[in-house]
Amino acid sequence: MFVLLNENFVDRTECLIDIEDRANQFGDGVYEVIRVYDGEFFLLHDHLRRLTYSLEEAKIDYDIRHHKLAEQLQKLMDMNEFKEGGIYLQISRGASPRSHPFPADTKPTLIAYPIPVSRPTESQEQGINAILHEDIRWLRCDIKSLNLLGNVMAKQTALDAGAKEAIFYRDYDHITEGSSTNVFIVKDGVVKTHPANHFILNGITRLYIFYLAEQLQIPIVEEVYSIEELKHADEVFISSTTSEVISVTNIDDVQIGNGKPGPIAQKFLDAFFKHKDVEQLSNTN
Repeated sequence: MFVLLNENFVDRTECLIDIEDRANQFGDGVYEVIRVYDGEFFLLHDHLRRLTYSLEEAKIDYDIRHHKLAEQLQKLMDMNEFKEGGIYLQISRGASPRSHPFPADTKPTLIAYPIPVSRPTESQEQGINAILHEDIRWLRCDIKSLNLLGNVMAKQTALDAGAKEAIFYRDYDHITEGSSTNVFIVKDGVVKTHPANHFILNGITRLYIFYLAEQLQIPIVEEVYSIEELKHADEVFISSTTSEVISVTNIDDVQIGNGKPGPIAQKFLDAFFKHKDVEQLSNTN
């Protein structure tokens, strides 16, 4: 397998990273996961726009246009003859002797490589269980940073409880998002999800759902909602690059709706590939 390391394509066995790279020492970097279907990137430009936002907010000096990152990722996919899955990429602040302040003259480190991703068809057909978990993460969840310990711990807690996802809440009654997903509820035909602010990551699939809602004429609003609203919703579903759209049928042993994937989530799932040729989403925030 070929890996893109900065400007070079190297065999995975030859991909060497400095032990003092700030990704290792501080989680000082940002990342993206970009889905590939049938040898084509899905919403590549939106992922790169969000990557630029994360870089700017984290004050990492890396210009994706200057480095022709889109072209490099295409070459990476071609060299690996990669047709189905995802491309993982991360950009750290670079390697420097360990010290908390930003190093003065360090160049960012880029790594990108293919990862296996398959469609979660069983979960989409049957729905999944979830648990509630206090949101212990930092307050800049809008930056897609490498600091994922809070997410990892919540996801493992869910798995240990026999669930597939942990749904975060703050201040006892403020639902934010999932450990690796965005969360939506449906009540009386209206879809509701958390506003795109610093409490959540503005997911690319989340934005795609807004686009699909417009095509399907399904009302969708961005509002903060409570645990009670979540548990008494007609439907709950999650979205992410790897999940696409998956219904949540049980939360902390409380059945959601009739305990089966709901009709609104199914409409989004049915439309998912009918509109996937859209090159760039206009409904971004």
